[in-house]
Amino acid sequence: MEPVISCGHVTELVGLVVESRGPSAAIGDFCELLTSTGRRVRAQVIGFRDGRVLSMPLEEIDGLSLGDLVVARPGAATVPVGPGLLGRVIDGFGNPIDGGPIAAEDFYALYQAPQNPLDREHIEEPLITGIRAIDGLLTCGKGQRIGIFGGSGVGKSTLLGAMARQSKTDVSVICLVGERNREVRGFMEHELGPEGSKKSVVVVATSDRPAPLRVRACFVALAVAEYFRDQGKSVLLVMDSLTRLAMAQREIGLAAGEPPSQKGYTPSVFNLLPKVCERAGNFERGSITGFFTVLVEGDDFNEPICDAVRAILDGHIILSRELGASGHFPAIQVLDSVSRLQARVANSEQKENARRMREALATYRHSEDLIQLGAYAAGTNPRLDASIRARDQMMGFLRQGAQEASPMSATLEQLKKVAALLPA
Repeated sequence: MEPVISCGHVTELVGLVVESRGPSAAIGDFCELLTSTGRRVRAQVIGFRDGRVLSMPLEEIDGLSLGDLVVARPGAATVPVGPGLLGRVIDGFGNPIDGGPIAAEDFYALYQAPQNPLDREHIEEPLITGIRAIDGLLTCGKGQRIGIFGGSGVGKSTLLGAMARQSKTDVSVICLVGERNREVRGFMEHELGPEGSKKSVVVVATSDRPAPLRVRACFVALAVAEYFRDQGKSVLLVMDSLTRLAMAQREIGLAAGEPPSQKGYTPSVFNLLPKVCERAGNFERGSITGFFTVLVEGDDFNEPICDAVRAILDGHIILSRELGASGHFPAIQVLDSVSRLQARVANSEQKENARRMREALATYRHSEDLIQLGAYAAGTNPRLDASIRARDQMMGFLRQGAQEASPMSATLEQLKKVAALLPA
């Protein structure tokens, strides 16, 4: 029996929103606008008003006119998946943008039902990123969700590329949301490189794409990550950035008539963030380790999106503009960062060595002004004296070349040597 196709007609276009009488569709469903010129413009339903359907186009709407046909496509919220995705770049529709077609083995739904929290496995295996500051002092586990917070130009993309290239995971799924067009190819060639690209799937929705397509790209990346997870793989999910995702959702919410709340963000933004972040985790068949970047506006780490994301994730890594400006890579401010699962995935010796180093860094920072002014008299505080003597070794541990990978054995050995210089 042929499926029933629900149709409607365009009644109004205001700003970014197309209003139509029909079709019968639910929030999040997709439609096609059939223009009089023969074009098919894909759109997504975002709300209803006075018995009319509100949708936002996912493509340019040139040629759209009053009375044009609107056709519901409720089965379109899936993405084709398969091993052929590895090494490829796809857009927010799941279509390749780097060449020929991709052979699909299956179709995965973009919007999955929430996972039963009791079905999640404990996180007990460490994730090796190849970054000493993270592996030694902020150890992460497979299935953990970590936020990388920093302003513009502090090295977030470089750090993400290094982790995707060096991490001991089977597959990397990288979602670039709202990126500048010129930076996509630069990230692929310079940050990710040929080595990282072989085991990666890159999902791209640049800043010039419509807001619903930028949001959809995130769910495409999540569905692709879940496909590889279900194959028993350990997946590294990198999403850059949650802030631009929130901005896209704010744009949709305001267009649909939602009232703005904190800093203009609509309630649907704070409803969306956990839906995205909670899809990562450790499961029976595989794991998805999530690294989510947050672009801190005006270096204010207490703005609404930062606060909301910190409350959801299992830890955060703070990138310092001061360290980045001084050429220190990665520009991780260790004392302001935390991995909530380090105590579970690190052994007792590593935890003790990391504690000594963090304590020495805190002792030095507390008295840094006195030291720089020359007002501190050596011998006054033995712990501070030890921190000053070991300062160069600690900075050497925390500083690392962008192309340098540090094996876990080498990281732990160097951490042990630094800790031996410090009091217990």
